[in-house]
Amino acid sequence: PYATGSLHLGHIAGAYLPPDIFARYHRMAGSKVLMVSGSDVHGTPITVKADEEGVTPREVVDRYHPRFLKYWDQLGINFDLFTTTGTDNHKRVAQGFFLRLLENGFLYRHTTSQFFDEEQQRFLPDRYVEGTCPHCGSTHARGDQCDNCGRTLDPHELVDPRSKLSGSTPVERETEHYYWKLSAFQGPLLDWLRSREDWRPHVVNFAIGMVKDGLHDRSFTRDLDWGIPLPVDDLGPGKSIYVWWEAVMGYFSAPQEWAELQGTPDAWKDWWTNPEAETYYFIGKDNIPFHAVYWPALLMGHGGLNLPTNVPGNQYVTFGGSKASKSRGVGRSLDWYLEHFEPDALRYAIAALLPEHNDTDLSDDEIARRVNEELVATWGNLVNRVMSMTNKHFEGKIPAPGELDDTDTALLDHVDGALAEAAAQFEKVELRGALRAAMAAATQANVYLNETAPWSTAKTDMVRTATTLHTALSAINGIKTIMAPFLPFSSQRLHEMLGQEGVLAESAWARSPLEPGTVLGTPAPLFTKVDAEALEES
Repeated sequence: PYATGSLHLGHIAGAYLPPDIFARYHRMAGSKVLMVSGSDVHGTPITVKADEEGVTPREVVDRYHPRFLKYWDQLGINFDLFTTTGTDNHKRVAQGFFLRLLENGFLYRHTTSQFFDEEQQRFLPDRYVEGTCPHCGSTHARGDQCDNCGRTLDPHELVDPRSKLSGSTPVERETEHYYWKLSAFQGPLLDWLRSREDWRPHVVNFAIGMVKDGLHDRSFTRDLDWGIPLPVDDLGPGKSIYVWWEAVMGYFSAPQEWAELQGTPDAWKDWWTNPEAETYYFIGKDNIPFHAVYWPALLMGHGGLNLPTNVPGNQYVTFGGSKASKSRGVGRSLDWYLEHFEPDALRYAIAALLPEHNDTDLSDDEIARRVNEELVATWGNLVNRVMSMTNKHFEGKIPAPGELDDTDTALLDHVDGALAEAAAQFEKVELRGALRAAMAAATQANVYLNETAPWSTAKTDMVRTATTLHTALSAINGIKTIMAPFLPFSSQRLHEMLGQEGVLAESAWARSPLEPGTVLGTPAPLFTKVDAEALEES
């Protein structure tokens, strides 16, 4: 994320909650996982904001980067490293990447014209130029991209361009820059993209269409002081690596920083040079060009590094039909939701509505409904009923079961099947499908309780009651595993309530057996029902 402001639910649903869910599953499944990201500190939105506020870009970054770290902590989004592109490590890696492209013959010097604001007496980076998109006609397009249609742009393509600094019409002046031979990768990229059989259709189709339309050489540097300076001095002062290319290099620099912090400097190579390693890039669909086209081309140009295994780009979360946007004030801030919802409740509602294949319209009412009717009424109520009955009839200990009948084994088979189904969905990066498998199993467990009626058998047959409750607790223990990637806080509490030791996130992806006689924790509701009326008034 650009370190320019608070995040909203669109950011969380698009790029930050999905990888956390995915990574948590893979850790439990036994995979070796490294999850990294960081604040983009050199993006021109930061310098724009700094200019507007009369402060330095560093002051803007120092205000918002800690806020991101707080969000991750509150939501349980567990990065192995969430760094910034302002570190000495990132500077070293990005400059090394530049030199490698130069050595491989993919960078060349070229004099071109760039927009210049005569009132401000400065060259204008892409995002300092606004105008009308030549493709869709949106009058709010930027010089680098149109948010309305998702096309990447060059400032000179804009109709009626204007300077964001002064509002004046910019003029063109000559300036020399390094250009990247992006055109050299058109053939290799097209072949590679066509071989991506398991990517989401909207991602791979967009990327293939973009490459087929023709890739053109792009400027690799900009007239900016706020950025990564060039490791060569033949262009003179005031030149930086363009943030488009430098920011994605953070995926390469962050693991190297992580490895240094671990005291194992070469550990990053396990992910970047091992051909068996898999890399996944979780993004919103507006970032498909950068992660499915530009970054793979950069990696090809560098050589010796793994290309993306998958780019599970999510569609947009919309609010009343409009794309969430902190700059346009569409959608509440994440801070508001964290004040009004429990973290796991918010994670659940977002995960249940992830825009994996289509845009998803979100409303506070729908979030509240999902929490109350599904999370609380189906899963939370199941746990509370079973725990309370066990506490009442068996002194708060897991009862010893009698012989299981077909109804008992059918439920446990269903839960074990749900574990396998969820794992298959996770492997395909279909996170909503995995969550549906968990909730279907919880629903089946509720049906089982209604059929076996332990509240009734407790009056006449304690062996049957013990068998029912042990079976239900075992089912809950398995469902808990599927829920853990989605609901880390409540799942850990449940793990402890079931008398299980250790950290659930470090457990295996399986339904572990429950030992009769194990002392259970005090029954307590896992979730609080949301007051929808109070939300409307807040």
